[in-house]
Amino acid sequence: MKKRSPITIAVAAALAVALGVSLAACEGEVPTVSSSASASAAASPDLTEEQEKEMREALLKTITECNDAKTTEGLDTAMTGPELQIRTSEIEIAQKTGNLDAKTEIPTDITQTVIPTDSGWPRSVFSITTTTSDQQSKRLLVFTQDSARSNYKLWGVARLFQGVSLPKFEIPSIGSSMGTDDDSGLVMTPKEAVERYADVLTNGDSSQYAGDFTDDYFRQELAQLEQTVAEAMQKNDGTSEQVFTADLDEIKVMRSADGGDLVVAQINSVWTRAAGSGRESQPASDAERALFGDGTATSTMKVTYVNVVALYVPPASSGDKVTAVGAERQAIKVEAV
Repeated sequence: MKKRSPITIAVAAALAVALGVSLAACEGEVPTVSSSASASAAASPDLTEEQEKEMREALLKTITECNDAKTTEGLDTAMTGPELQIRTSEIEIAQKTGNLDAKTEIPTDITQTVIPTDSGWPRSVFSITTTTSDQQSKRLLVFTQDSARSNYKLWGVARLFQGVSLPKFEIPSIGSSMGTDDDSGLVMTPKEAVERYADVLTNGDSSQYAGDFTDDYFRQELAQLEQTVAEAMQKNDGTSEQVFTADLDEIKVMRSADGGDLVVAQINSVWTRAAGSGRESQPASDAERALFGDGTATSTMKVTYVNVVALYVPPASSGDKVTAVGAERQAIKVEAV
């Protein structure tokens, strides 16, 4: 049996710690979600709460069946966008490890749904679940429908951070209008918020935009992981670098009652780990080994991730910073380069 190098062992330990932090950070106190009492009586949602429940439960039933069978066949009938990429990877890993990650659980029950009052398509529905069976945090679910003749699909899932409060929405109980990625009247447009947050994830406190965002669990977790791995790699003359890039075609926006925006977006990232001279860079976790498969290791390992982030972008008049309220992160490809 081939022995793992000190670099690989150190990176694996760091990844294990990071995964523990990820789950622990989402437990305990859960977000509070409220609705505005000053709604416009003229606006009315295009989807009823009963229809949202029927749609959501049907999609989650299909997803659960795929999970239980550990198959991706038929998954694209219930999922799209970043969530299809994420769940496909999670199931492919489970096929080799025998178990789905605990973070894949999506509770059936919800605490609130936000249904668009806009006419036309494409449209999005934001729903917030209850906590999971093992008390992980609530999930923010984003469903999309591309046209009147197409079915809704689950586009994104973000685990909400401990203690965050989501904004109020325009109509008591269920309604709001959708926003766009270039909405004005905010401290920055949603598109700018996603691009700048990606820069902050890449460069940390050195980013020119770091001061525009409040600190959050996702940033803290990544910073801790990157520092631990970088130190381990440097001891063996290796390097470690993560680069985050916003996918500007995958942004969903819902307006809040105070004039702000709740933004859910896909940010892709690549983590490149290069071992020192004469050393191999190996997969550093069970998930990475499953995705790497029968690949041949070289001195450099590149891991591609899909990240889903939920950001609250406040109105310009508030003077507040942009706040990340939830996130999800999943490796989808591991390769030697």
